[in-house]
Amino acid sequence: MKTNITYRLVLIAVVTAVFLFGYLRYGLNLGLDLQGGIHLVLQVDTQEALSGIVLQARERIEGRLQEAGLAFTEVRVAENAVEVLGVPLDSSEQAREQLANELDWNLTSSTQGGQRNYRLTLQAAARRALLELSVRQAREVIEKRVDAYGVAEPTIALYGSGEVQDQIIVELPGVEDFDRVLDVIRKTAKLELKLVHPQFRSVFPTREAALQPFNGNLPVDYELLPYVGRDEAGGFMVVKRAAAITGQHLKDARRGEDPFNRRPQVDFYLNAAGVRLFGEVTGNNVGNLLAIVLDDQIRSAPRIESKIDQESAQISGLFSIPEAEDLALVLRSGALPAKIVILENRSVGPSLGRDSIQAGVAASVVGMILVVIGMLVVYRLAGVNAVFCLALNLVILMGVLGYFRATLTLPGIAGIILTIGMAVDANILIFERIKEELRVGKAMRSAVSAGFDRVWDTILDTNVTTLIAALILYQVGTGPVRGFAVTLGCGLLANLFTATFVSRTLFSLLLQRGKIQGLSI
Repeated sequence: MKTNITYRLVLIAVVTAVFLFGYLRYGLNLGLDLQGGIHLVLQVDTQEALSGIVLQARERIEGRLQEAGLAFTEVRVAENAVEVLGVPLDSSEQAREQLANELDWNLTSSTQGGQRNYRLTLQAAARRALLELSVRQAREVIEKRVDAYGVAEPTIALYGSGEVQDQIIVELPGVEDFDRVLDVIRKTAKLELKLVHPQFRSVFPTREAALQPFNGNLPVDYELLPYVGRDEAGGFMVVKRAAAITGQHLKDARRGEDPFNRRPQVDFYLNAAGVRLFGEVTGNNVGNLLAIVLDDQIRSAPRIESKIDQESAQISGLFSIPEAEDLALVLRSGALPAKIVILENRSVGPSLGRDSIQAGVAASVVGMILVVIGMLVVYRLAGVNAVFCLALNLVILMGVLGYFRATLTLPGIAGIILTIGMAVDANILIFERIKEELRVGKAMRSAVSAGFDRVWDTILDTNVTTLIAALILYQVGTGPVRGFAVTLGCGLLANLFTATFVSRTLFSLLLQRGKIQGLSI
């Protein structure tokens, strides 16, 4: 019996030391509501992502039909569908075979005026998968940007209802430069290299002047983009709607320096597929202009003097050093697949966080003091046992939060306070059961043993039921709700250990030494 108690005491000492070290070594990460920061609710423009996919399909289909030597009147985009118009009937079967190669697209046809028209629409499953992919890519890009910026312990989660979860919740504790971080997160940084119209390559001063050579209507495969290069006056240029190179072909980006005027610029590097496409585009368009487009704005439009098959290129402009560094960071971490709309932007100042910490600590301390006084008054020396178990419960909880680098929030403090109540409740159940056993005339040792044995099922049911609720809160909740669930769940598990194993060991130790014979509980 004595050896058994010794082993139990050693285990309690080891557990205490391990979790105390975790708390002292790693400390606690404070959440947004405790140390201040920024809370964002972002929405991904999935319609823009879908439009880009349909436009790429149009370019691909048109090129495939031209390579096959098939005649058609027009390939156009209409209501997120691709329409191939004016295919002669004698070549309609060949055209259908080419179009059938477009997987995940539904193909329908109709005959009008002795010609065949085809319409391709995305299948429902493919549409949903592409939209979900766009949102996941946006989340991953935002996460990379936040990590690269150096924000510690951010919270980034998908949210929303409808066809897809298109909202992203971002919580950044400890951020002070709100405007700069916000700009880095929401910047689309959509890098594209587009060919300028071969006949109209100049920068037009106004939109009307750019549309005049086309009688007010641009060709379907061209668009008008603003030019914001070194010329501060700006203007507009006519470029191909489909990009020759996109940010998907980007391998790396960093801030550089223009060798001529020593101004900051951004150097970017293409991957193997990008180098191959870059070589094809420049080789087939020597003498034309290639516009470097960033977020639908032309930053520069150099002339293609010869085929270029190297991986490096530059974006020059009127950048400051921080702007060039931020742009390189955004490009390096990946371009967003679509624009981001800010639905909510809320900042929490550090002073409010300090007030929350002080209020939470005060509530915890007052609660602890009242619990300790109550336990000592009602249960006397046995109450010391409960107080020790309660203190060990908190040590284990703090150690777990430290080891797992969990973030403590204000709801998390509420979870700790609730854990204190649950721990006290378990001790009260045990003590009251022991008192009942003593009333029927049992000896102290038998009463303690029976009290713990008969209360075990009740304590287990109570804690497991609450633990299931905490797991559900963690699964469906976000941010602060998860913080509450984490502290509550960890506290419940610690409570099962302290209220039964530790408390029983202390009673057994006192019984062995004969110091509890006259104890009134």
